[in-house]
Amino acid sequence: MKKTGIFYGPAKGSVAKVAEIISNKFGKENCDLVLVKESSVNDLTKYDNIILGISTIGKANWNSYHKDTDWDFFINELDKTDWSKKNVAIYGLGDQFSYPDNFVDGIGWIYERLQKVNAKIVGLCETDGYEFTDSEGVKDGKFLGLPIDEDNQPELTEMRVSKWIDQLKKEGF
Repeated sequence: MKKTGIFYGPAKGSVAKVAEIISNKFGKENCDLVLVKESSVNDLTKYDNIILGISTIGKANWNSYHKDTDWDFFINELDKTDWSKKNVAIYGLGDQFSYPDNFVDGIGWIYERLQKVNAKIVGLCETDGYEFTDSEGVKDGKFLGLPIDEDNQPELTEMRVSKWIDQLKKEGF
């Protein structure tokens, strides 16, 4: 198995918790946990398999009061990497009941930027089992990565992560 880089931010909270769960399910020896705030584009070159984890913030917020987030610098470096031989998967945290119009928008935000650099994105998920009205993280009826709602469905996280990892392995991880 190729080593997987799990790049995530913010450093604390549910995004970090899920990064740990993913690492444990893959096997810690098969993964490196990397904080996006402490990494650079050079860190991406070390991995053929990359998982990116982010929390949800709606599109309108990215250009307003959410400056200097963990992802601000890192996301702008994506075009400086050769993505041609990499498998990339995304997971996002969100609250489908408090923010039903922006549930896991962060997945879509990253996906959009990865599309511009022709990255091979795997790990799309069905929308069944979630209640929301809109999401930038959905395209053609599928989530563009793994959605996790630790606020309302924490009991489903382990099962969702396990199922997703099985899927990723089938898709080349």
